[in-house]
Amino acid sequence: MELVNIDGSMGEGGGQILRTALALSAITGKPVRVYNIRAKRSRPGLQHQHLASVKALAELSGARVEGAALGSTEIVFYPGKIKAAALHST
Repeated sequence: MELVNIDGSMGEGGGQILRTALALSAITGKPVRVYNIRAKRSRPGLQHQHLASVKALAELSGARVEGAALGSTEIVFYPGKIKAAALHST
């Protein structure tokens, strides 16, 4: 299936575009590549709170994720089947 490509520097260039893109990917089942993540911020790339969102959505949707690491400015999210899960923050 073809990737949906999203430039994370568009709009306010923060983490919300990442969270929204991954949630929609999980719901629709379409894989997504988000690049230039938080490019307009003083500390670009994934921070702890963004990485937690990526991991939670990956767990809920059985996704395979490439590039999910602190400071990463690009990830690829391949969603699987959504499943029920109890998530706990740490």
